[in-house]
Amino acid sequence: MNIHFIGICGVAMSALAIAFKKVNWKVTGSDAGFFPPVSTNLEKNQVDFYPGWHPDMMIKDGVPDLVVVGNVASSTNPEWLYVKEHNLPYLSYPELIAKYLISPNSIVCAGTYGKTTSAALMTWILKENGYNPNYMFGGVALNDMDSAFLPAHPSASPPARHLPSYEGRIISPPYTRGSGRERDVSGRGGGEWSVLEGDEYKTGRSDPRPKFVHYSPTHLLLTSVVWDHADVYPTEESYVQAFQNLYDLVPSDGVRVISEKAIKVIDTKEKPVVSYGADKANEYQLANVRQSKIGVAFDIVHDGKTYHLQTQTLGAFMADNITGCFALAHQIGLKPDDIIQSVAGFLGTRRRLEKRYAGKITVFDDIAHSPSKAEAILNSLRTVYEGKIVAVFEPNTGNREKQSAPGYDNAFAAANEVIIPRLTKIKISPGDGERSVDGPDLKKIIEKTHPRVYCIEDDEALILHLLNTTKKDDVVVFLGSHGFRGMIETLIAQLQLP
Repeated sequence: MNIHFIGICGVAMSALAIAFKKVNWKVTGSDAGFFPPVSTNLEKNQVDFYPGWHPDMMIKDGVPDLVVVGNVASSTNPEWLYVKEHNLPYLSYPELIAKYLISPNSIVCAGTYGKTTSAALMTWILKENGYNPNYMFGGVALNDMDSAFLPAHPSASPPARHLPSYEGRIISPPYTRGSGRERDVSGRGGGEWSVLEGDEYKTGRSDPRPKFVHYSPTHLLLTSVVWDHADVYPTEESYVQAFQNLYDLVPSDGVRVISEKAIKVIDTKEKPVVSYGADKANEYQLANVRQSKIGVAFDIVHDGKTYHLQTQTLGAFMADNITGCFALAHQIGLKPDDIIQSVAGFLGTRRRLEKRYAGKITVFDDIAHSPSKAEAILNSLRTVYEGKIVAVFEPNTGNREKQSAPGYDNAFAAANEVIIPRLTKIKISPGDGERSVDGPDLKKIIEKTHPRVYCIEDDEALILHLLNTTKKDDVVVFLGSHGFRGMIETLIAQLQLP
């Protein structure tokens, strides 16, 4: 089979492209530009790709049997126009996942924040305990683990079915850690389990539904629901309703592990839930969180027993994510000691409070592209670091909508200084020019509740500012979904000079 990806440089799209390459499909891709680590990962896996949109290159090795159309494919994209004109089979990437990755037991990890890390951790726990799932998460794991994994011979997935239940809970077949008895004896996925990151952003330009509606969840881990993506969800009610719909998709005999934060806004009366969080009323209680510069230690209390966990990942929010994964893994039959051992070996994912440099100052990189996500990161850093914290922040498209302004109030309180860089240009539909804010506008919004906010739109000047105004034990954290045009690497290179 010959498959072509329009917009291959996205983390999820590139992960799927590599997964199909590894099962011997002919894979090609195109995009507006390519940057590490995506470009290097594609090259390492010998995936053919090229910059720009060129129908002649798309078909140079034969007309694709299937085209995967990313959100970058606008109505005037030449390759997309060729696909429509010649009636080539095409799918969005959520539809691709729905067709080829979903197993009878479909674990979907969703939430405003924590979904990528939770999906990666849940995948790691299952892999470590012999489940060998199909999976996809939109990040790059620091463990030796691809971001997507397909069965050896992918074909349209069978309809979902459920394992026998006991007192309303799905119970997995017996498994003993270290027995060598894999659930899928082929050595690849395609068996009983899949793990997917459930993204609430729209499926595609012509399909405004959230991606997770395609994933047939039988098991749901819902980490949080805090209004985001105002470009797709113009009101908080519309955003919450998307997650309510996801919750309602889980069958009555499925498993729903919901954080105490999400339970506050999701109507859970119709179906039983397994709750987790810091409150003692939760079935899985998170307690005694202890942060340091090398990781997080905490306890989980369940059914009168206390379990001690230690992780190499940073941030108090990681304890919350791990508790959710612990609860779900325990609900499907894994033993607590096996889960704890797997958690101890999990290294996290890139751009999730990733420590890029530690010297005179410490440099972090995180994908936090909303004020609520930035607030969580900054609060965790302030707990551990005593020096000045400088946040370089670029919001995503939705958080550049004017109606998102109230969400910025006090979000950067834990930072000593906030810098807005030159914001990445976003595509604006005709007539929508007044909806989005620029850098100076964002500065005015944040400085309503923060005393030191700068807008520095020249990259070199921004780096120089950081070098001249930071001292020993200070922290610089880059927050945003874009790559900051190499500023992180430039800053680190300057810091490493004698």
